[in-house]
Amino acid sequence: MRNPHAGQPFTTPDDEIAEALLDVSIPTLLLSLVHMSGDPGLIRGDLKPAGLFLNEVQGFMSEEDKATARKIALEVIADYRDRGCPEPESIGAELLHEMMNWLVCEPVPDEYVPMLLEEMELDGRDARLVPPAGDAGQFPVVVIGCGESGLLAGIRLKEAGIPFTIVEKNAGVGGTWYQNTYPGARVDVPNHFYCYSFEPTDQWTHFFAEQPELQAYFERVMDKHDIGRHVMWETEVTEASWNDDTATWTVTARDRSGKTTTLWARAVISAVGQLDRAHTPTINGQRDFAGPSFHSSAWDHSVDLAGKRVAMIGAGASGFQIAPTIAPDVEQLTVFQRTAQWMFPNPGYHDRVGPGVQWALRHLPFYGRWYRFLLFWPWCDKGFEVARVDPDYPDQQRAINEISEATRMMFTDWIVSQVGEDPDLRAKVVPDYPPTGKRTLQDNGSWLKALTRDNVELVRTGIDHIEADAVVTEDGVRYPADVIVYATGFEHTKLLWPMTIRGQNGEILSERWGERPSAYLGITIPGYPNFFCMNGPGTWLISGGSLIFHSECQMRYITQCLELLIAGGHRTMEPTVEKTRDWHERSQAEMRTLVWSQPTVKHSYFKNSFGEVHTLSPWRLVDYWTWTREPDPRDFVFT
Repeated sequence: MRNPHAGQPFTTPDDEIAEALLDVSIPTLLLSLVHMSGDPGLIRGDLKPAGLFLNEVQGFMSEEDKATARKIALEVIADYRDRGCPEPESIGAELLHEMMNWLVCEPVPDEYVPMLLEEMELDGRDARLVPPAGDAGQFPVVVIGCGESGLLAGIRLKEAGIPFTIVEKNAGVGGTWYQNTYPGARVDVPNHFYCYSFEPTDQWTHFFAEQPELQAYFERVMDKHDIGRHVMWETEVTEASWNDDTATWTVTARDRSGKTTTLWARAVISAVGQLDRAHTPTINGQRDFAGPSFHSSAWDHSVDLAGKRVAMIGAGASGFQIAPTIAPDVEQLTVFQRTAQWMFPNPGYHDRVGPGVQWALRHLPFYGRWYRFLLFWPWCDKGFEVARVDPDYPDQQRAINEISEATRMMFTDWIVSQVGEDPDLRAKVVPDYPPTGKRTLQDNGSWLKALTRDNVELVRTGIDHIEADAVVTEDGVRYPADVIVYATGFEHTKLLWPMTIRGQNGEILSERWGERPSAYLGITIPGYPNFFCMNGPGTWLISGGSLIFHSECQMRYITQCLELLIAGGHRTMEPTVEKTRDWHERSQAEMRTLVWSQPTVKHSYFKNSFGEVHTLSPWRLVDYWTWTREPDPRDFVFT
């Protein structure tokens, strides 16, 4: 059987191939040529990338070198086509490592190579799949949520032969990508690796896909794996209670009509995202507002904003995308922002994927897998270089180490270059805290350009109250409004809220956690047997990477835990108190060394009321991947 990543055979004529090569990433193309020709000399000469940057599209090479590479490529590809597009011979580990180093212009440490090879699946094998083991037919599982992690859970459970039901409060798959349909919604991670490792696609039309395309991707994957028939749609889990006598979970769910359903399960997997429940601040007088008002995650598409005066309260990741999209249509847009946001310059953030890229992904051997690696590597643990606090660094209000200061200068130059000579606007848009201390946004200039429009005003003064037709700030200024949009984010620190999860002795999880949630590896919790979290406490990625990568790590671990239960004939498993406490203490100690927990970073939705961060992961991707490759039975108590 042909390796699915070796490319589909083609008969494309030379002139069409030459046209396609104008779109592609040239360094990625050259590695594909090595597979096609078997000649590593193609990357051992003068042709090589001059550097590596985030969000790679065509490669940082001179135009002359790109032209030379395309000429060589046309000859190799035509020969490969004329030979009938045979499946390339496998490449040894030493050469693969050399190819990695060449592509990213630096040595890739040995400890990363196994993780990266697993991620790329160059051998065509999905190493994260856990095959069936034991008699799983009498071990039903309930999965809460059908976003990216819940869908993944369903796929892996089905492959392992474990019966399952997914309960999803929305009417369709995708989680955040189903709910958030606001104007301009798109991903801020390159979507050629913001997708399942085992389900790449050549159908992306943007390098950073918009919401409808992302939701459609998850729907295609769901249909391909026939997961939809296992889902209870428009049904919300309200409670899950553990019964020690029967070693089962009783899950209570309510549908849109109010009808209650009770499900019985031997295990529960929470696949609830941390950006799931909208946060809408309480503001005096907001119920008196006469016009439409809604949260960005529940966008009211029946409201026509054309010619309206719109007040947008909040300007984080969602508002950052909404404002440039609606500004050309509204009469007036007033943006109320508590703190300025740092942004990473990405001129190609809205770029479309050319047809040549789609052709290469479809036909050139391993082009898609190397492109995934090329995008993955700059996002893979590089963020810790700017995030690690140097305790001896002066003026930590501005930066927390030398790299942080250089980043501040680069980001500031980008911001200032976009807003012109208006000193008041400059003062409003340059943050006063260390870079990357909050969620750093991707920017192609659209946000800052929107702020310079005559019909857009950025207000940094706090809101005092809302009237029937206006928002009034603390200095008494009245801003007329016909529509209010709350782009105020989510209840990030309230994990699993508002569900009631009752463990042993009826203990309610939210009461145990309070504002300090913890779980071993972010997955399992003492006193809550056979209960597993995806996107649990201490696993949310902010330093880089992709949440889908973390979900795949977690679900392999969870599936293996379930098979330990089933194959061992165990009733229950839960982590030891000692392991869980040690994990949480080490994670908190590590988090205190990073920028996200620094006192100079205020008004962060990552922090609890004590200024602590318990939701983010402070660990390198390679560490978390290593720790979750296989559960150690010694970490658990079995009955």
